[in-house]
Amino acid sequence: MITSPVVAQSSRKISNVKGKEYHVSVKGSDENEGSLKKPFKTIMAAANKAAAGDIITVHTGIYRETVAPPRGGESASKRITYQAAKGEKVIITGSEPVTGWTREQNDTWKAVIPNTFFGGYNPFGDLITGDWFHSPERTTHTGSVYLDDQWLKEATALDRVLKPAEGNPLFFAEVGSENTIVHAQFPGKNPNQSQVEVNVRQTVFYPTKNFINYITVRGFILQNAAPNWAPPTIEQKAIIGTNWSKGWVIEENLIRNSACSGLSLGKYGDDWGNNGPGYKDWNLTIERALGKGWNKDSIGHHLVRNNEIRECDEVGIVGAFGGAFSIIERNHIHDIAVRNLYGGAEIAGIKFHGAVDTYIRDNWIHHCLRGMHLDWMTQGTQITGNLMHNNQAKASGKVGFYEAGDGQDIFLEVNHGPCLVANNILLSGQSVFNAAHGTAFVHNLMRKVDPSFERWLPRKTPYLVPHGTAIVGQYDNRSGDDRFINNIFIAPSTLKHYDTTSLPMAMEGNVFTKGSLPSTQETKALLDSSFDPKPTIEIRDGQAWLRLSSNPAWSTEQTRRLVTSEMLGKAIVPQQTFENGDGTPLRIDTDYFDKKRKVTNPFPGPFELPANGEIKVWPK
Repeated sequence: MITSPVVAQSSRKISNVKGKEYHVSVKGSDENEGSLKKPFKTIMAAANKAAAGDIITVHTGIYRETVAPPRGGESASKRITYQAAKGEKVIITGSEPVTGWTREQNDTWKAVIPNTFFGGYNPFGDLITGDWFHSPERTTHTGSVYLDDQWLKEATALDRVLKPAEGNPLFFAEVGSENTIVHAQFPGKNPNQSQVEVNVRQTVFYPTKNFINYITVRGFILQNAAPNWAPPTIEQKAIIGTNWSKGWVIEENLIRNSACSGLSLGKYGDDWGNNGPGYKDWNLTIERALGKGWNKDSIGHHLVRNNEIRECDEVGIVGAFGGAFSIIERNHIHDIAVRNLYGGAEIAGIKFHGAVDTYIRDNWIHHCLRGMHLDWMTQGTQITGNLMHNNQAKASGKVGFYEAGDGQDIFLEVNHGPCLVANNILLSGQSVFNAAHGTAFVHNLMRKVDPSFERWLPRKTPYLVPHGTAIVGQYDNRSGDDRFINNIFIAPSTLKHYDTTSLPMAMEGNVFTKGSLPSTQETKALLDSSFDPKPTIEIRDGQAWLRLSSNPAWSTEQTRRLVTSEMLGKAIVPQQTFENGDGTPLRIDTDYFDKKRKVTNPFPGPFELPANGEIKVWPK
């Protein structure tokens, strides 16, 4: 695929005008000068010294602090870099050790912790709640207990913790005026002889001010934070976040164990959020964001790559507005919201609002309650080359206010496009839940596509100027204006929902295998009803292997066109061409592995060559 300059930059090392290099070591002192021989002890001591162009190198150890950069860099080439020393294990954690446990009964122990231990924030008294949050059966707090880096699950009542442990160990906390009593199950363990910690900090790496731009964070383990629910109407805190800034690079980190969000590119804080969800209020939120600098010059342009993000109870990567003009690539996101502690409309491996000209590509997203949810103003967005499977929303029956069905890889909600979904492997029970229009689905391997238009029809949502954030108008969510081109559909799958649509459709070059059916709007669909590709994913040693069968005859029984901007045309509502973020034309002339496609008659699905047998699909 021909890419724009903003995408191309992610393929090379981010250059930096080099200034001073400060060093940090657990054996250092904040009274030192920060040199290699006389390092600082805390990362914040170095942060308070660093200026544009400087590098902060952190050495082996566990750092129990929140890093809140007081300033950023000046440009993409003159940034402030925070990095783990090469080959060294550096952990920044939001938790603190707890000792002095006494046995209660069975596998249950308790610790009495003075409230002063938590400073000004006690997560065990912090109830998870907010706009579009849904948890009628239980209450959940942001506090967590960790045994040897594995978190325990919060129980709904003390009596459940006092029983013998079954399955996942439980904890329950009682917050009093002076002390917090934590009751926890440690089956087969003496917690006084193990590493037991509780979280005490909301965030691990997060500026307290907006517009702290051009920061690089590289090579850390960032863990055990206690942020609250992150809807698009409030400040979206996470283990690590940009807090309404521009030009961050977050790469090669392990981000794990968040009560809610793992990584945030999201919204600033104000006094208007959590006043009860309403779409009228959400429109006002957009207006306020525009007044707060949501534009191409000031916000977004982040690069998030090569991270592993796991064990977050709400979302892996979240971003309302602040993720615009960004690149999210080559991340491994898994085990998000799988504990089913609560529900809501912000639960996914990736959840974005206003992902304008954002590229989400080459990521591996699996075992999440939902894979990806792109909501409102998904305009100019490209979702390409991703591997998604075993994202099972069915586990909880309902995700917030939305019936989850068989599990979703991609949920598109009330967008007007243009949005490109190309070269993806989408193997969860429901590949796409489409409550939007203006999307082109091109060269994917897909299961079920479920459109939902009637329910969402009355909702009027904004569309924007091309490649910008200024609102042009609002439009309802009627059916149609989607394109399905050169995909392979596998069972169970049907496009019969698209037999009748309000807006015109484009469908051609698709292959429907055993157990899948085309729409009547595709007059020359290729039905191979006796052929079963039988796709399966096996994970071995951190790699993903796809077993798949393809029929080489698909290339001769149907002639396909190379997909280009000219072929896709314009999304009807915004009257914007399907093109790259810099306005250059699209050509889907490479496949999932970035191998060249045939120009005259490309093979359907994500692979240009017919795939038979076992293929390593991650890492590529």
